[in-house]
Amino acid sequence: MLPPEGCRVVALMNQKGGVGKTTTAVNLGAALARTGLRTLLIDLDPQAHATLHLGVDPSTIGGSVYDALLDPLIDPGSLVQRAADNLFVLPSVTDLAAAETELATVPDRQRRLSATIGRLAPAYDAILIDCPPSLGLLTINALAAAHEVLVPMQAHFLALQGVSKLLETVTAVSASVNPRLRVLGVVLCMHDANTTHTQEVVADLDAFFEQHRGTSSPWADARVFRPPVRRNIKLAECPSFGQTVFDYAPGAAGAADYLALAQAIVHAWNGPADRHAPPQPEIRVVATHAAPTATERAD
Repeated sequence: MLPPEGCRVVALMNQKGGVGKTTTAVNLGAALARTGLRTLLIDLDPQAHATLHLGVDPSTIGGSVYDALLDPLIDPGSLVQRAADNLFVLPSVTDLAAAETELATVPDRQRRLSATIGRLAPAYDAILIDCPPSLGLLTINALAAAHEVLVPMQAHFLALQGVSKLLETVTAVSASVNPRLRVLGVVLCMHDANTTHTQEVVADLDAFFEQHRGTSSPWADARVFRPPVRRNIKLAECPSFGQTVFDYAPGAAGAADYLALAQAIVHAWNGPADRHAPPQPEIRVVATHAAPTATERAD
């Protein structure tokens, strides 16, 4: 099942670090790839965590997203690395941290990533952008290029305040740079549904999106995606092995949750507006690599 209207470009962003943003970018990308969608992950974070998570060593690559942003003459397709079947990454390097300064005086500085994605999009069904945990020029580039914004967050009270600021940024970019930009929704990460505080925060998010249903705001069709991604140690372990959760621990709760998230997002792209309709079709996970043994972990 393919997304309508060609390639879908989704920016995953949250200015607060440690909320599961990169974990979601990598494992959601892997799950979408397993549905048959050719998926590209663009690592726009100078920390290059998504790149490392997919087993790509930034020190060994010939070029990165930094080169694509700084030199419009470069073929961005030549910089893309294959990570798995249907899953590709445009890697990052720490030099990307200097891009905001180097692009500061460039007239099209907010649209450099848009130009890059414009050349890459025909080869893919979905492009996910792992944004840095800040609202600087790199993130503005991502929002200028994206169709939709996906917000990974933990269900904590202070996170609600962060989402409010993030939506203000989306509104500003939508009004001035990218009128088509919309908020796809919120992904609840490291979730513990048993606490009263968590339940209250999720209820507040649901109520907020319902209040804006049918309005002209960029989040008029947004939703809190279900099921949430449960707290799962396997999700924390797999980056150190350069693997997605589907390769590292295909039977873990984290694999099931990200697969369900991919199904829900594909359903949102293709299905009716009913936000409570079950995602289709069911997708089976097939392990392609064995989980590391105790000896391999020790190494």
